Parts: sequence; structure tokens; C-alpha cells
Amino acid sequence: AGAMSERRPLRLLALHGYRQSERRFRQRTGALRKALRGRAELVAVNAPHLVPGSGEDGDDPPRGWWFSGPGTFEAGEAAAAPAGLEESLAAVAAALAEQGPFDGLLGFSQGAALVAMVCALRARGDPRFPVAFAILVAGFASRAPAHRHFYREPIALPTLHVVGDADAVIAAPLSRELAQRFVEPLVLSHPGGHFVPAAAPQKKAYLEFLDRFCPGQGL
Repeated sequence: AGAMSERRPLRLLALHGYRQSERRFRQRTGALRKALRGRAELVAVNAPHLVPGSGEDGDDPPRGWWFSGPGTFEAGEAAAAPAGLEESLAAVAAALAEQGPFDGLLGFSQGAALVAMVCALRARGDPRFPVAFAILVAGFASRAPAHRHFYREPIALPTLHVVGDADAVIAAPLSRELAQRFVEPLVLSHPGGHFVPAAAPQKKAYLEFLDRFCPGQGL
């Protein structure tokens, strides 16, 4: 029983936003890491696609998970020919397999949109994505008709959706709309903009949500 009280932290695979990178996301989530210390660790990975025309960022170029146009991305665009999603799903599957085991996923912005797609595949029994839950910050549903199948039925995986009421990049209604694609989603609003919030109210909500998935219980 003593070992049970020394439970290991949960491990979350973290997916950054468009034009970010694993390193940049790590830098911008310092407050969140501190808030989750001892309870959950974040392991960020790079998206496989480089955003074109970003030559000045030589050693840490901005990346994306898919494109809505040739080398560009707009969350609200109903892209006729979105490119790059399959490679990103494969990259997430590889990270889960090679760096795992992971308990859940955390995504921000375009990374959260990708997390929702992974959740949909997981809920359908796709063995590449063995995760139990997800946290989606500033998420949205892809408008591309080719991606419509991800949202065809309600996604049955426990999720926490974090919505910034003043988000000027991914407007709050888009994040709330994505939450409605899930079965019994938890929605956490904060007054800020396009970032991962980690002040006291959000820290409490994260920990309460993560407490539902304590490792070492019933294994």
C-alpha cells in the first residue's frame, strides 16, 4: 500500500500550436509545468512540417501540423485540399510508441485541433493512440471537408477544454463548438487570450481533472 501512495506523475504528450515548436512551447508553458509539478509531466514534440518562409529562425524554425493552403494555415478556412495531416498523425503515433507510455494528451491551438482528431481515432479503437484523456487549450474543429469524418459521431473520451474569452486568434465560440463534439466535455473558461493559462483557478481545474486518472490505481 505504501507504494500506491507514491504514485508516479501522469505523462502527457504535448502538441504545440501553429508556427511554434517543441522548444518554444516548452518555454511558454513554464507556469503550467510548475502548476502540475509532481502530478503530471509534459513531453512536447515537434510537428513534422516546417512553415515556409521562416528562414530567420535557423536553429528552431516554426512548424505546423497541417496546412490549409500551400504552406499556409488559417483555422477558419474550409480548405479544399488540406495537406500534411497523415504525417502528423504518424508522428504522434511514433512519439506515443517511442517515448511512452503516456496517459493523456495536451494540445494548444492547432495542436489542440489535432488532439481532437487523435481522440476521435482513439474512441474508434485505433491502436496507435493508447491514451485515456486529453486537455485541449484554444482548440477548434477543422473546417476542411476532408476532415469532417473526425466529427461524425460524438467523441467518447474524457476531455477538458480550456477557452480564452479574449482569445483573438481562436475565438472562444470555436473552442466551445469543438467541445460540443465530445461526450460530456468539461469546459474551463478564463478571461485571457491565446495562451495556456496557469493561474490559481485554472491550476485547480487541471488538478481536479487529472485526479480522475491517477496512475497506480487499480492497475
